[in-house]
Amino acid sequence: MIPLALILLAAATRLELVDEVLRIPAGDWRYVELGLKQQAAFVAADFEVQSGSQLVKLELMRREDLDRLRADRPNGVIAVTAPAASGQLLYHVRVPGDYVVVIDNRNTNGNAGGQAAVARLRVALDFGARPGPQVTRLSPQRQFTVILISFAVFFGIVTYSARRLLRGIRR
Repeated sequence: MIPLALILLAAATRLELVDEVLRIPAGDWRYVELGLKQQAAFVAADFEVQSGSQLVKLELMRREDLDRLRADRPNGVIAVTAPAASGQLLYHVRVPGDYVVVIDNRNTNGNAGGQAAVARLRVALDFGARPGPQVTRLSPQRQFTVILISFAVFFGIVTYSARRLLRGIRR
């Protein structure tokens, strides 16, 4: 029984990195390092503000961009949530490297202001998630357009073929 439990435990592909409450001063940010140097993973991060500022956001970025953020230089982000009282960030990191998740309590133009926030942050990595797009659906208007175009092409081919066959029979 114990060996079976150990095998099932070893097969777990999800790794919980952070599940804690953070205090983020007004106009400031905190970050969590992601150890993705050897292989790609699916990053799942979420936060919920418990008190204070209701305009907090999560950002996934490369380590180089964090260094630029520290130096107050323009930086890039890979994925970001809208400023809100809670949010969730889901992203499949395909290229191994140094990444961080930043919880940001700065207002939209990056200047200090507002109030401190106390937020619960959860960050997890899933190494077993299948890469690729999540299944989505076309809007009803696009579905209708695809069906109309398909019917037009089908009946065009049938009409052309029937005319050729009739011409061949008449000869």
